[in-house]
Amino acid sequence: MLTLAPFLALLGLATASPFDKATTLSDCLVSSGVPINTPGSADWKLDAAPFNLRLNFTPVAIAVPTTPKHVQDAVACAAQLGIKANAKCGGHSYASFGLGGEDGHLTIEMDRMNKVALDNTTGIATVEGGSRLGHVAYELYQQGKRGFSHGTCPGVGVGGHALHGGYGVSSNTKGLALDWMVGATIVLANSTIVNASTTENSDLFWAIRGAGSSMGVVTEFRFNTFEVPEKVTYFVAPVQWPTEARALVGVRAVQEFAKTMPRELNMRLFIAKRFINLEGLYYGDKAGLQAALAPLQKITNATLAVATTGGWLDQIKHFGGGINLDQGHPYSQHETFYSTSLYTKALSETKLQEFVSYWFQQAKTNPRDWYVHIDLHGSDNSAVREPAEDSTSYAHRDYLFMYLFYDRVDKGLYPADGHAIMQNFARNLTQGLDKKEWGMYINYPDSRLDQESAQAYYWGKNLARLQTIKKAVDPNNVFHYPQGVLPAA
Repeated sequence: MLTLAPFLALLGLATASPFDKATTLSDCLVSSGVPINTPGSADWKLDAAPFNLRLNFTPVAIAVPTTPKHVQDAVACAAQLGIKANAKCGGHSYASFGLGGEDGHLTIEMDRMNKVALDNTTGIATVEGGSRLGHVAYELYQQGKRGFSHGTCPGVGVGGHALHGGYGVSSNTKGLALDWMVGATIVLANSTIVNASTTENSDLFWAIRGAGSSMGVVTEFRFNTFEVPEKVTYFVAPVQWPTEARALVGVRAVQEFAKTMPRELNMRLFIAKRFINLEGLYYGDKAGLQAALAPLQKITNATLAVATTGGWLDQIKHFGGGINLDQGHPYSQHETFYSTSLYTKALSETKLQEFVSYWFQQAKTNPRDWYVHIDLHGSDNSAVREPAEDSTSYAHRDYLFMYLFYDRVDKGLYPADGHAIMQNFARNLTQGLDKKEWGMYINYPDSRLDQESAQAYYWGKNLARLQTIKKAVDPNNVFHYPQGVLPAA
């Protein structure tokens, strides 16, 4: 059958811009009873402002649901008009995926839906899809001195965080945030609402635990929880590695230690422009921490500058940078930066040398405020490695290290070519490796990846199954963003 599309495209008369449908979309939302932000209003400016000011995108409309029915109706309006829709929970996506990752999407701003309820009989927490991590942690502690494993920033939304992994300073001991998910309520692209668990819509449940934002909008999570320990100890142990030779000894020692790190210890190597730290959280008291770290301290000459034993909320406040834990709406935090990420197994001696060489000879020339976290992600004793590799769509359980590269400017614009230093830092590690030997973390996205590469690096061997599930639940790719899962052909 002939189509006019190619000829219309040549004449500049192809499918209209989503912004041409802005009034129609807003009318649909309003007539359906969906709360929206008025363009140019204070709420619009707040909800449309990205965390990463380098990536500022303009939505066609911003829906502000307070009920699951509002979410259903918002998705229905977008699908009817052929407009892409994306849930925005905390708004911390480093590539602004909650705003669509490009201009012209419907943003479904979830942060007005943030109720948290703990069933103290079952230990199951019901968490609305717009809740922020600090709020969840605070409520679970207040309601029953319970918690689950998740990241550290109080303002990060539980949605994007838990749907794509959810690594944090408890993960070696307690696993990923998605490992604690036992169920979810999801609005699909056809605007129906379904429950998913291991016994109900199990394929969808598998998919959302690793690639959730491509599959639907989660209005409610159900997490298992644990009784929080009475004592935990957070720590900072600076090291002095003034030369490449000394740094090589240190990084090599960290790698050997990481392979069999005790389950109670959670740690990362934090390499910044002006300092190098070992830091993390120990499930126990200071004496236990000292015993656990002693073998590594001896080789690295690390000084235990901070070792503070306290309660559960003490460590959450510490890693949250001291800001108020109970974050909700309104929320406004912003930086200007480029990020990328990497997973690898243990590095060869050659790769260790190349890593240290690039660090000292290239990265140190970067005039901006940069850092590299090397999280000890998958030791032999790690809870991350405990579930079967195919139990969820998270594809990276067997990697020893997770590297998080971050490069920011404190004021003004990020330079057009600034990404090269951190991007090449990562490429220096992957050069010569088979693509099956490394991966990337979508919660620390590289905005410069094309969609094909992003899918391969974020989801690896799970991609084909994810694409099949995507075709079943979102064949028209309503929940599209530039690095999401595409439907199977």
